[in-house]
Amino acid sequence: MENKEYSKKIAKLETINDQLLSELQDLDRLTKKVGFTEGIKTLKLAALELLKEMEDENSKDID
Repeated sequence: MENKEYSKKIAKLETINDQLLSELQDLDRLTKKVGFTEGIKTLKLAALELLKEMEDENSKDID
């Protein structure tokens, strides 16, 4: 691959990275606004806890 092709690919990846970072920052800000004190970090913990509770409920229904 030529340097021009590498430069184009790098520029495209940098653009994608910037977009994803911006979306992540927006999501973190929004989660903090709705009450997740540490943003995405606490949202993730809450989601994992909810999944565990759902799994526990499902295992109780099977027994």
